[in-house]
Amino acid sequence: MKYEITNSELFISNRKKLCNKLKNNSLAVFNSNDEFPKSGDQSFDFKQNPDFFYLTGIDQEQSILIIFPDSPNPAYREVLFLRQTNEHIAIWEGHKYTKDEAKRVSGIENIFWLEDFWNIFPSLMHYAEYIYLNTNENDRYAHTVPYRDIRFIEEIKSKYPLHKLERASVIMRELRPVKSEGEIFYIKKACQITRDAFLRVLRFVKPDVTEYEIEAEIIHEFIRQRATGHAYSPIIASGRNACVLHYNDNNQICKDGDVILFDFGAEYANYNADLSRSIPVNGRFTKRQKDVYNAVLNVMKEAKQMLVSGTLWNDYQDEVGKIMTSELINLGLLDKHDVAKQNPKMPLYKKYFMHGNSHHLGLDVHDVSNRYEPFKPGNILTNEPGIYILEENLGIRLENNILITKDGNIDLMADIPLEANEIEDIMNASPSLI
Repeated sequence: MKYEITNSELFISNRKKLCNKLKNNSLAVFNSNDEFPKSGDQSFDFKQNPDFFYLTGIDQEQSILIIFPDSPNPAYREVLFLRQTNEHIAIWEGHKYTKDEAKRVSGIENIFWLEDFWNIFPSLMHYAEYIYLNTNENDRYAHTVPYRDIRFIEEIKSKYPLHKLERASVIMRELRPVKSEGEIFYIKKACQITRDAFLRVLRFVKPDVTEYEIEAEIIHEFIRQRATGHAYSPIIASGRNACVLHYNDNNQICKDGDVILFDFGAEYANYNADLSRSIPVNGRFTKRQKDVYNAVLNVMKEAKQMLVSGTLWNDYQDEVGKIMTSELINLGLLDKHDVAKQNPKMPLYKKYFMHGNSHHLGLDVHDVSNRYEPFKPGNILTNEPGIYILEENLGIRLENNILITKDGNIDLMADIPLEANEIEDIMNASPSLI
C-alpha cells in the first residue's frame, strides 16, 4: 500500500463497538473482497471490503476475520486468517502481510494462515448459538454477482443448518456512518490531497487543453502524495459534457468560453474525498456563467446550514429543492406561476437539478447509512447542488464534504477555492505569485 496505517487503536475500537451490538454467545465472520478477473491472466485492482477494513485495517485479499466474544477459549475471541506468502508469490505478486505486520496494523494478537481456517472454525461453531454473516446492504448496491460473502453464506447454511443466522450488515449500517476521530483523520487527508490536485488544475487549465490531460494532472498529484488513486472514476466535463451527470469519457478539447465541471476525489487508506468544482476554461466567467455559478453557490451555502444533527433526510432534500426553485426563477429558467401549479411529486426544479444534494461519505464514496434516521454527530455528508442547462451547454456543480458535530458542522474542504472571483484570481495570477 502507498498509504500508511500508524495506529491500530482505530480498528481495536471498531471491533469493540461491534462486540457491544452482538447477542450473547454470538460468532461473527467477515470476509475480504474477491479478486475480480479482468482478462487473460489479469485481475482488476483489488479493493477491500469496507466492513472488513473497518474492523481490521487489513488491505489484502483472501483474508477472514472471526469475532467470538464469548468463546470458551480466550485465544479465539478475535482471530484473523491471512494468505500465507511464499517465494513464488513474493516474486510474482510482491509483499504480503507477515503475522507481525498484521498484528501491528489490526491489533489482533491471534493470527493464522488461511489454510488453517477450516481446522479452527468448526470447533468454534459448536460453541456458538448465533452466527453473524455479512452482506453488502448498501441501498445503492444491486446484487448481480455471487460475491465471496454470498458464497460463504451458502456454505455455512449447508454445513450448519441448525445455527441461528443473523445479519451483520444491520450493525455495520449503524456503526459506520458515525465517524471516529481516527476515521476523520484519514478523510481529512484525502480532502487535503484533493485540494492540492485542484490547485494544480487551476494553474494548468487553458483553452485547447484536453480533458484527459487535466485528468493526468490530478492523478499525478494523488500518487505523488501517496493516495491509492481516485476514489471513483473522475469527471472532467467541459461544455455540454457537464450536463451528463456521470460523464467520464474525459476525451474532449476544452474550448475557449466553456466551463469545465470537475468531480473527483482522492482515496487515502480506503477513505474517500468527493469534490466538485466548475471553472472557466479561459480563466474568466461570462456574466451568465457567473450568475448560474453564484446561484449554485447560494444553494450550497443555504444547504450547509441544514446539515446539522437532528435533520431528517427527506425534509432536508425538500428544503433544498425550494431554495433551488427560487434560484432557477431568478435565472429565468422557471416561471413562478408554473411553479405555483406544479405537481409536488414532480417539482419543476428537477429539470435542471435532477440529483440529490447529499450522500454519506467514508469507506464508500456513497457510504452506507440509514436514510430514515436523522443526521448525527460524526456523520460526514457531501453538499453538492448543481444546475445543468443543456440548451446553453452549461453545467455547474459545487461540492464540499461536511462533518456534523454536536456544535454544528465543519467544512472539511473550507480551504479549497470556491468563490467565483477566487477561482478567477488563481487562474490569472502570475506564476511568480502562485
